[in-house]
Amino acid sequence: MSNKVTGMKTWSLLAKNKRRPSEYEIVTTNLQTRHRHRDQAYELSPAPDLAMNEWYKKNVFDSALQHDDWEAFRDPDALIYRVYTRTQDSQEEYIDGVLNEHNEINHDADLTPEWLDILEKLYTPRRFLQTALQMTSAYILQIAPASTITACAGFQEGDEFRWMQRVAYRTRELQIAHPNRAFGKDERKHWENARPLQGLRELMEKTLIAYDWGESFVANNLVAKVAADETLRELASTARAFRDPLLAGLADNQLRDSDRSRRWSSSLVKFCTDAREENKAVIRSWIADWTPLATQAITAYCDALPESENAAEAAIARMEAFHRSLEL
Repeated sequence: MSNKVTGMKTWSLLAKNKRRPSEYEIVTTNLQTRHRHRDQAYELSPAPDLAMNEWYKKNVFDSALQHDDWEAFRDPDALIYRVYTRTQDSQEEYIDGVLNEHNEINHDADLTPEWLDILEKLYTPRRFLQTALQMTSAYILQIAPASTITACAGFQEGDEFRWMQRVAYRTRELQIAHPNRAFGKDERKHWENARPLQGLRELMEKTLIAYDWGESFVANNLVAKVAADETLRELASTARAFRDPLLAGLADNQLRDSDRSRRWSSSLVKFCTDAREENKAVIRSWIADWTPLATQAITAYCDALPESENAAEAAIARMEAFHRSLEL
């Protein structure tokens, strides 16, 4: 009898697939331990002795959004860190090229006073909006019940940080081109006080205290981020009318990242609802709770855009169409 031991050809958790695992599966699945034990999410002292464990127990294990195997979720893009960084590096090179081309033709100096007013109040303060979007993505990353969801949220957080930095970069360029204006000085004041921004600010501040992981995902990825992206789409449309192709191009590139967010978010909804019919009612309820704030935010922002008749209605219609596409 042979004493030769035949080793496994893959990790035991992936062996059931009866095929060689993909790179995505190898580097993304079953990587976290915090959901293995209900009373010891972080494998330290059991609840209630450790606040982190109690927090995870309440906001993940006891969430109204439930699934028997969260680790079975898969990103429809099967995105991994190596591919993400390579792709976004090429996108950053493209954006750098666009910025350099517009600098060479002295683009910012030719912007009209009316459009500069809009940029001061409705564009450069969006770095605060991007910060809030990044923070909500980071929260989902930290609390999500599966490493495949964590990966999606992590890439989304990177996207939001990328665009926060780009808004800040453009703020400085506009400040250099128009030193007598308030670029780089009044963004916080506008974010906290300008009427067109208060709907977005209220919406985002409230998403930051939606601690149940399922509600946080719905409030941010299915409602608040969608609303923010649709206001950006309308801002880009207005930019074209005011001969600012640079802002329009930047927005178009940013919305590519947002499309990816919607893809994985939609897939996660389907993953939840295919497994449990009752999850449909849970998600519908959360969308219904958060949509009025989003609608108000879109309306307040878009109504402040010049030469953009029916912009709010169009943006709200696109958000509602996205919700219908979820087939809840």
